[in-house]
Amino acid sequence: MSDRAVFVVRAGALTTVQDRGRPGHAHLGVPRSGALDGPAAALANRLVGNRPEAAVLETTLNGCALRPRSTVTVAVTGAPCPVAVDGRPASWAAPVHVPAGALLTVGAAVSGVRSYVAVSGGVTVEPVLGSRSTDLLSGLGPPPLTDGAILPLGSPAPLPTRVDTAPQPAPPGELLLRVVLGPRNDWFTPEAVRDFTTRAFRVSSASNRIGLRTEGPALERRLKGELPSEGMVLGAVQVPPDGRPVVFLADHPTTGGYPVIGVVREPDLPAAAQAVPGTTVRFLAVRRR
Repeated sequence: MSDRAVFVVRAGALTTVQDRGRPGHAHLGVPRSGALDGPAAALANRLVGNRPEAAVLETTLNGCALRPRSTVTVAVTGAPCPVAVDGRPASWAAPVHVPAGALLTVGAAVSGVRSYVAVSGGVTVEPVLGSRSTDLLSGLGPPPLTDGAILPLGSPAPLPTRVDTAPQPAPPGELLLRVVLGPRNDWFTPEAVRDFTTRAFRVSSASNRIGLRTEGPALERRLKGELPSEGMVLGAVQVPPDGRPVVFLADHPTTGGYPVIGVVREPDLPAAAQAVPGTTVRFLAVRRR
């Protein structure tokens, strides 16, 4: 096997390969997938000289540990966390030189949920429908990392002459999601729609890459019948029978049978990827552009 590879010493709670996803396949029942915090993944790639579409690793809460077979440059962004090379502290959100055989440790998130690990050359697992992303809902793409896995890497590009350490937004203390009401807000009572856009919810510990689940006031339906399954989009806020809104994220299903009270604007979704359980969530109704 080529020495352009990394050995997974510790996979962590949930570490997956992600790139910019596979949009455009909803008609086949294939979710978009891709990095939940796209700006953080893009920054990590830029810091190591990768192209924007290169695949990175997305960790969840407690990081991972990797041992490259050849000398590489890495960058860790997203949720702030300790980074070390052979036990020596290294920079977060900056390029880090990792010699062949050294142990790169990405620690537990100090705040936020998901960190992104870019390696020079990018992770080059076999693409499926044009993407290397792991999709937890459909099972497409590589499986989540396990201890002992070996990930192939591409050829590194020369680092840019100036490598930035661009500041990143801190994980949200309060998550404000701008939402366009509809298409099924008329399925709810006027009081429920008012509660949705004025009262506070909390991020549930049951949240995952499929959706950000909330706890808080239950939204009461005006119409009690069944809704035929219809198409779902990224950011759709579906309300299941318990009345608690669910914001669909990258691995969301392409169809669903519960009413969608509104759709969150896509630029607000990266912050949702970093909101820890218990974070206050507020939905702000806005007009379409």
